[in-house]
Amino acid sequence: MSQEPLHRPSIHDVKPIAVPKVGHWIGGVVLAILAVVFLQVLVTNKNMQWSVVAEYMFSPAILSGLGMTLLLTFLAMVLGLAIGVVLAIMRLSASRVFQVVSWGWIWFFRGVPPLVQMIFWYNLALLLPEISIGIPFGGPKLLSWNTNQLITPFSAAIMGLAFTESAYAAEMIRAGIQAVNAGQTEAAATLGMKRGQTLRRIVLPQALRIVIPPIGNDTISMLKFTSLVSVLALPDLLYSAQMVYARTYQTVPLLLVATIWYLVLTTVLTVVEHAVEHRLKSEHHAGAKKAGGFFPFRLFARQREAI
Repeated sequence: MSQEPLHRPSIHDVKPIAVPKVGHWIGGVVLAILAVVFLQVLVTNKNMQWSVVAEYMFSPAILSGLGMTLLLTFLAMVLGLAIGVVLAIMRLSASRVFQVVSWGWIWFFRGVPPLVQMIFWYNLALLLPEISIGIPFGGPKLLSWNTNQLITPFSAAIMGLAFTESAYAAEMIRAGIQAVNAGQTEAAATLGMKRGQTLRRIVLPQALRIVIPPIGNDTISMLKFTSLVSVLALPDLLYSAQMVYARTYQTVPLLLVATIWYLVLTTVLTVVEHAVEHRLKSEHHAGAKKAGGFFPFRLFARQREAI
């Protein structure tokens, strides 16, 4: 009569028992109480004047400032990213001159606060009363402009924001380019593609997919940085709210209006960033699965099929 082998108990047969963590419960209760107290203050405090907030949420002055904030954010990011791409390529160039110039630009504009830059650009006429284009070292002038007419509060704000963004964007894009597999460049070179074509068609698209999350964070930061232009009396969202409460003396409600709009805009930008990031990842995985790799390797596959 056969005897079944005895089953020896193992540590893997023991089911773990959830041990209640008292600290988590206490911390959760404390945070819940604080949240309720905060909401109670927001709802019951008459000084919030929520009726005034509702009155000015969609007022023409606030909506005009909102449009200026969005315009400043868009232009500063577009110009900053365009300059950042050039700086990143210069930083990775074999030319020592390009490397030094790029590093100097990044060092300066990453070190000087954007508010200081705005004030400096706005007062540039004190240093250069006239801006001209011509032959240097005493040669004739071809074009010239009065600096006070050329540098308006809007242009000073754009320069301060865009130049600051360009320095940070250059480092992000440089890191993204260096993260692309070197085999991509080598494969493109064997196909006879020039360096510029490889950079434009292969390296930069892959690098941009890598830097989309930090660029999204930078866009949100830029949206908040635009509030600095109020020192130049440029009617953005914050300055428009300040102009209203300077007339009505309803400071807190108008600051709440600006706060709510900033929160709405940052939420929308966050959702857009996640959607773009998810779309790029989906397209990347689908393209790699369908074609068997990135662009150079798809070319190799097509060549093999042709042979």
